[in-house]
Amino acid sequence: MFKKIAITFVLLMLIITLFTLYYKNEIREQKIYNIMDQLRITLERQLKTHQMDDLEVALMLSKNEGLINALENDDEDLGYKILSNITQSIKKNTNRHIRAQVITKELNIFARSWDDIYAGMPIGDYRTDLKYFDTHIRPRTSIEVGRRLGIKATVPVYKNSHFLGFVEVISFFKSITEFFSSIGADLYVLLDVKYTDTAVLMTENLTIENYVLSNRNYNYSHIQTLNKINFKELKLSGVLHLDKKYIFYENMKDGNGKIIGGFVFVLPQKYLNYFRNPEDDISFLINVTRSSLYDVVKEEKYEKNIYDEYSANSLVYLQDVIDKEDREVFLDEAYDKFDKYSKDELIQMMLNRKIVKKIDGKIK
Repeated sequence: MFKKIAITFVLLMLIITLFTLYYKNEIREQKIYNIMDQLRITLERQLKTHQMDDLEVALMLSKNEGLINALENDDEDLGYKILSNITQSIKKNTNRHIRAQVITKELNIFARSWDDIYAGMPIGDYRTDLKYFDTHIRPRTSIEVGRRLGIKATVPVYKNSHFLGFVEVISFFKSITEFFSSIGADLYVLLDVKYTDTAVLMTENLTIENYVLSNRNYNYSHIQTLNKINFKELKLSGVLHLDKKYIFYENMKDGNGKIIGGFVFVLPQKYLNYFRNPEDDISFLINVTRSSLYDVVKEEKYEKNIYDEYSANSLVYLQDVIDKEDREVFLDEAYDKFDKYSKDELIQMMLNRKIVKKIDGKIK
């Protein structure tokens, strides 16, 4: 009798344990898919917000009488001065960094806010998206492949119904990447490698399978995990679990709706507890305890210098793709590594460096 009771008790406990494990697994799986949905919704909102902000500035610039007159009179120096002054004023008063450019109707660079080097350079071969304006007059903002992949808000410029060219504001996913990092999800913007014939300024970027990594301020610590992924499987399922991390995928489309790559999110498994349960709030990702999670993410992000992963020889190549805002940290690390080499070794290192830049033109 005692044996029967014991066996019954053991079987009952086993059933309860299995049911509990199954229930927890179902709850976790439901939470994962809800996080995936909310990441997609948040990405869409972030993209839309940045597109509208960029479009607002582009529309304002397109109505600047001085800039329009400079474009009409082909005065590139004046165009650069006006554009640079406006963007510098915006940065000074709002701390917002604007990259704006004016393009002629012949699809040549007229002026850019960040430099005056490439005025007159033709870009028609890189900007097939501008063919949209052959049949449309309304402004457009979308993700487009140019010499770099970016969000482009483009406004056609007219004077007395005469088409003069375009005003454009461009951004490169930096602030969007930083936003997702603040809630514990690292974003990787991946462009299909077949577009590198157009995106010539990305040919030296890091590649992951058949993709080129587009955002420069990515978290390097997940690259090894991404290199293990079967992207066909990831695209089909939308989410994979690997190396104690959840990897989410969303298609990236250009202004014509064509898939040109993907957005990949990496969320460490240990961060799941910082997100509310789906039944608590439909917008649980947005209402995550962000202050707590941000402190954890920030502490982990800065306890190790990202440049520790690179050799001194690698840093020679990296210098051309480091953002201005990050150059101080980069140079400090580079100098520390270079100090360990002799003068002859440094000279040899520079001689072995591949030269990838090419400028076509005539000496006047």
